[in-house]
Amino acid sequence: MSTRQRVIDYHIARLKHKSVEVRKEAIGQLVLLHATEALEALREVFEQDEDADVRRAAQDAGRTLWQTRSRDALGNS
Repeated sequence: MSTRQRVIDYHIARLKHKSVEVRKEAIGQLVLLHATEALEALREVFEQDEDADVRRAAQDAGRTLWQTRSRDALGNS
């Protein structure tokens, strides 16, 4: 497993942390990493997290990463 993937997995695991701030920080880090592989985990956060700010952050991150994935797919065609 690559170092990048380990870092992404670490931040995905942090999406379940009890602290709202830790969860929001993890979401931000996934966006900075362009971690399109985290889209499913972000969808789960958006659907299930108890905190409205975390859900909103997950939604925004999901949109950003979806656009990144779409751009990458178009650029690689």
